[in-house]
Amino acid sequence: MATDILMPALSPTMTEGKLARWLKAEGDTVAAGDVIAEIETDKATMEVEAVDEGILGRILIQEGAEGIPVNTPIAILVEDGESVPDTSSTQMAVSPKAETASAETMPAAPVSKAPAEDKGERIFVSPLAKRMARERGIALDALTGSGPNGRILKRDVEKGPSAPKMAPKAAATPLITASEETVRRVPNSTMRKVIARRLTESKTQVPHFYVSVDIELDALLALRSKLNATAQENSFKISVNDMMIKAVALALKKVPGVNVQFTEAETLHFENVDISMAVSIPDGLITPIIRDADRKSLRDISVEAKDLAKRARAGKLKPEEFQGGTFSISNMGMFGVREFAAIINPPQAGILAIASGEKRAVVRGSDIAIATVMTATLSVDHRAVDGALGAEWLNALRDIVQNPYFLVV
Repeated sequence: MATDILMPALSPTMTEGKLARWLKAEGDTVAAGDVIAEIETDKATMEVEAVDEGILGRILIQEGAEGIPVNTPIAILVEDGESVPDTSSTQMAVSPKAETASAETMPAAPVSKAPAEDKGERIFVSPLAKRMARERGIALDALTGSGPNGRILKRDVEKGPSAPKMAPKAAATPLITASEETVRRVPNSTMRKVIARRLTESKTQVPHFYVSVDIELDALLALRSKLNATAQENSFKISVNDMMIKAVALALKKVPGVNVQFTEAETLHFENVDISMAVSIPDGLITPIIRDADRKSLRDISVEAKDLAKRARAGKLKPEEFQGGTFSISNMGMFGVREFAAIINPPQAGILAIASGEKRAVVRGSDIAIATVMTATLSVDHRAVDGALGAEWLNALRDIVQNPYFLVV
């Protein structure tokens, strides 16, 4: 009996994804557990395993198709010797963004009906044709469909009624004054689109406020040198970022009012301290999580952080490894940045921006000395954390970093 292979929900928040690559071809034998495709979510590219065995009879969604809703049929699995049906047994819901051959050639079905924008009647139209008509400013009821049951197809839009000539998506494209030959257009990936949406929501819906403090690093750097010198060769190497993860976790235990999340009904206070660390990857940013960071040794944090960062850049993180977290850190010290403010990662209430350590003049009593100083900036959700509490937390963090033996006892 033919079975539909559906677009899986690879994380609790996933609503759609991109079919990055098929690892099986039509006619291939598939066993339960075989990896059949790669799906690009908002955070990673993940492998999809078959849950049934059979033969991959028909691929419904081609590689590169974007915006495919969860539970949309993407392929049909049949038994050996069974004929392959032309369409899936469930109602097709091909995404308007998925520019595939099947979107133009599949027979008319209830899902292809779309209400006319200015009439009460319903019009048969393929998803691709509907999008093209919208981009070109052509009313659907002004077109004559050449497909089954009068369905409007891509070719009908291309030869449709004359309309003011405009480039696709002209309304959403900024004016470009340079010649077109000098412009390189790079389509936004699923991750980039989600980053844009979430950061816009964060800055418009979450009332940020910022507090900065200068922290002397000399004692911490000295301790780091001693720890790395006593480590067995190639066993592990502790970074400043590893030590800051532990320091942030201890500060959150000391001032737990910052380890919170705001909801409309209540503020959530967390006993566990799970630190999301921002990792730059080729197409954006991802935040793998060091869970229970306050309870782990510097060595454990170092090993775990390096492993998570490596797999994040390879797109191999599991959803539970980057979803959740109670507080975030973003470290740009390696770029020589003197100071910056980070955007809160909802639904968390705080993120710490860590800049580079540099030699600065500091006043000690009536004397001036030279010290390695780092500026750290806390961004917090003012709905959950007040200014005095944010300042108290930063002072606790500074005390821990400047007395780094707290990190090893």
